[in-house]
Amino acid sequence: MRILGITIPEKRHLEYALTVIYGVGLSRAQSILDELKIDRYATVPDLSEGDEARIRELVESFTLEGDLRRGVAQNIKRLKDIGSYRGGRHSRMLPSRGQRTKTNNRTRRGNKRTTMGSGRVTVSKT
Repeated sequence: MRILGITIPEKRHLEYALTVIYGVGLSRAQSILDELKIDRYATVPDLSEGDEARIRELVESFTLEGDLRRGVAQNIKRLKDIGSYRGGRHSRMLPSRGQRTKTNNRTRRGNKRTTMGSGRVTVSKT
């Protein structure tokens, strides 16, 4: 089964399989299946053609995948353009929601790189 150009995994339960679509999390997948009265624990091969079409129709009514990614990118660009604090944090590749940065920030900043300076070892981002 394909929705919005994404192949839905056949061996997973539907409530988890639908989460491969960007913008569909677990709670939205569960609400979709509940609204259509489809068993959450069914798999793709268990569905009839009509069920697949109903799921596809309902999922495509949301803003997902490319449109959602584009919207998020535009929001971040807007924050950068107006010069807000959050936009500056995005520009400098730092966390924008108030987390500490002295330690525990490797996901956002990347791996530590050790460089040799003038007589002492310094750690830089790049």
